[in-house]
Amino acid sequence: MKAAVVFAKGIIPQYADFQEPEVQENEILISVKAASIKNLDRARAGGNHYSTENQKHQPAVIGTDGAGYLENGSKVYFFSKKGTVSEKAVADKKMIIPIPEGLDFSLAAALPNAVMGSAMALKFKAGIQPGNTVLINGATGITGRIAVQIARLYRAQKIIVTGRNEESLQSLLELGADEIVSLKLEDIDFKQKIKEIHQETPIDIIIDYVWGHSVEMILSAFKGDGTFSHKTKLVTIGGMSGDTIQLSSQILRGTDIQISGSGLGSWTKEESALLFSEIIPEMFQAAVEGEIKMETHEVDIKDIETIWNAEIESGKRLVIRI
Repeated sequence: MKAAVVFAKGIIPQYADFQEPEVQENEILISVKAASIKNLDRARAGGNHYSTENQKHQPAVIGTDGAGYLENGSKVYFFSKKGTVSEKAVADKKMIIPIPEGLDFSLAAALPNAVMGSAMALKFKAGIQPGNTVLINGATGITGRIAVQIARLYRAQKIIVTGRNEESLQSLLELGADEIVSLKLEDIDFKQKIKEIHQETPIDIIIDYVWGHSVEMILSAFKGDGTFSHKTKLVTIGGMSGDTIQLSSQILRGTDIQISGSGLGSWTKEESALLFSEIIPEMFQAAVEGEIKMETHEVDIKDIETIWNAEIESGKRLVIRI
């Protein structure tokens, strides 16, 4: 079969012939039509993701999820650790989801990863409730844009977003954000703005995609003065601005704030099961009904080498069509 294959660590994927996967017990064969390429896939392909640190590199098909047909003609989304950017792929029978009528393969392949990076944090790590106020830090990326829409679906009362791209920030108002705060502000102005918002409408949840200095400023703005403070949950999902921060213990002692992360390895088996049985199907239907919008950039699998290091338009998910 034809596939996008990484033959050696650090080498970009190549369009090549590769052995068709063998179907093991509890697995099912899928004819793949589309697979999205995400930061996770690039990191795993290069052997730079924490989930591959202890693995010896061998030639492998890239990709972690996709969309296609079962042998009976049913359209499904699937997740697989055995590669997905190929004509054929195998998936655990528990990790496939029917694709509803009206949802095309590209969107079905692209949306779930952004749902994982937003709904899982909002629902399980932050425990979002109707009427909550949510701050999304670094919301102009693909997953951040989906987080805004899902927070609205989960009936957040107010959604505040931060980011550096002014045009993208403005577009988030059309997706459901109520207030924008630019990360280009001077530190003192940024912290003052966050403090004012928190005083006016106490922030219940912070969903963070960038970590680094912006989180340091947000936490500094939340720092208590010894009186009772509002309970806030900060959930970090990404580290685009750096993997570490400086955190004063005084902030934790004087502020009712809970810090956690959301990502592979942080979810329980029960939560992961609900992702496939309830959350992604719910978001697929929301997309069909126009309540969730996402843009994709589609490329044929034959062009994988050309597109791998190319710059994709901001806000669009790269999807490989097979």
